[in-house]
Amino acid sequence: MMSQKKIAEGEFQLKIINPVLKGFNPDPSICRVGEDYYIAVSTFEWFPGVQIHHSKDLVNWHLVAHPLQRVSQLDMKGNPNSGGVWAPCLSYSDGKFWLVYTDVKVVDGAWKDCHNYLVTCETIHGDWGEPITLNSSGFDASLFHDTDGKKYLLNMLWDNRVDRHSFGGIVIQEYSDKEQKLIGKPKVIFKGTDRKLTEAPHLYHIGNYYYLLTAEGGTRFEHAATIARSANIEGPYEVHPDNPILTSWHDPENPLQKCGHASIVQTHTGEWYLAHLTGRPIHPDDDSIFQQRGYCPLGRETAIQKLYWKDEWPYVAGGKEGSLDVEAPSIPETAFEATYPEVDEFEGSKLNINFQTLRIPFTNELGSLTQVPNHLRLYGHESLTSTFTQAFVARRWQSLHFEAETAVAFYPENFQQAAGLVNYYNTENWTALQITHDEELGRILELTICDNFSFSQPLKNKIVIPREVKYVYLKVNIERENYTYFYSFHKEDWRKIDISLETKKLSDDYIRGGGFFTGAFVGMQCQDTSGNHIPADFRYFRYKEK
Repeated sequence: MMSQKKIAEGEFQLKIINPVLKGFNPDPSICRVGEDYYIAVSTFEWFPGVQIHHSKDLVNWHLVAHPLQRVSQLDMKGNPNSGGVWAPCLSYSDGKFWLVYTDVKVVDGAWKDCHNYLVTCETIHGDWGEPITLNSSGFDASLFHDTDGKKYLLNMLWDNRVDRHSFGGIVIQEYSDKEQKLIGKPKVIFKGTDRKLTEAPHLYHIGNYYYLLTAEGGTRFEHAATIARSANIEGPYEVHPDNPILTSWHDPENPLQKCGHASIVQTHTGEWYLAHLTGRPIHPDDDSIFQQRGYCPLGRETAIQKLYWKDEWPYVAGGKEGSLDVEAPSIPETAFEATYPEVDEFEGSKLNINFQTLRIPFTNELGSLTQVPNHLRLYGHESLTSTFTQAFVARRWQSLHFEAETAVAFYPENFQQAAGLVNYYNTENWTALQITHDEELGRILELTICDNFSFSQPLKNKIVIPREVKYVYLKVNIERENYTYFYSFHKEDWRKIDISLETKKLSDDYIRGGGFFTGAFVGMQCQDTSGNHIPADFRYFRYKEK
């Protein structure tokens, strides 16, 4: 894995430009260690689990680690769409990093079967240990290190009883590092406000008070951050006089929507900031129920706001709806090189840090970076509708103006074998331009659309691949509300597939059923539902923002 290098140090930049973590990077947990800043975000069903970003100035951020690298740490095979890792909490104490995370096994229905774990490591880039099982009583768990040396786990309490609200409040329980388990009895310390859906607790001991920061209102457009304080850790907690401290629900024109799910950091220069979840909607011309607020194909992102204090309460500078431009801390600017070049030619033995796989790690069962030099080989496995074994390597959309391109050598023998370029939200919402086989025509290109689990193949005339062609070049062009596929048999002669696809259909706000939380991905996939596992060889992958 290549490392990033510091390329500039000088006068500090005056503005934080939001969002600081673009594309699907939700539920930020911000942590300072000396003069270094880290944000951990949710990854849901994508493996490896948890993304950790690093900054020296709160302005420039880069992805540095995926701590959950092994199935023994995160076993998601069969997890539902938007199951898996919810709301990690990253902290630093006693000379090491602590990471608490939830693995959600059931998304729909009266139960949320979920399990909370703890892993630790002395360095961000190191080998994070085997997980300690904490509890399974609710999600969004966080670890609080008090000034007296005690440690406490907090999480929302899930209540499955039909006559109760399912969000049962915030529960706290002491954690014994010596015994590596929770001790004592759990206690509900905050039932939330009338906004309900109280979750995502983060606890801070600042001055005379314990401050309990939570998310409320649900993670869609009504989302908010609520803060309460108490002189005692177990409460009672009084709510901020101008609650919530962060929300954009009152301002549908604000470019940052869905503001909520936050965490607080004090800089080494004594300033206070709030990292929070947000979404940037587009507004296609339709009659959707979401027309007023729009759709967020880039998923839920991370922004940072400056805080100020009044009467021992924090307030968001510039307004509780959140700002695009924020005053940066008085820290010299440190920028970083891009982690990887625009074109990945698969020269190493590991996938670059921007790539992830669905639910399972990239092992020899799925593919190889060494079997064919300078190629990513994928062995055909299950379809894009499977929650078990997909051979699919993809990266986030991080802009609504980009091109992604690849070249694939693939020789299918039947219609059950396909490989190509995929744009994906979940198993029920994706499009794929793939090489496959037709009994009469031989190798062909096929466009398949999965739209809320309704399937279509709209190409009226089959695109036949000439026998002499080895690499088929595939490209997608994203232009805000729409995207279009292209193909070429000779690289230079690109031909457009004249079907315009809507980016909104790869968003939380479009998919059926609700309760989904990821974002759009683009990548390379090979499937073989005949069970023969034939390979596809991808020569490169290019991702270029405009």
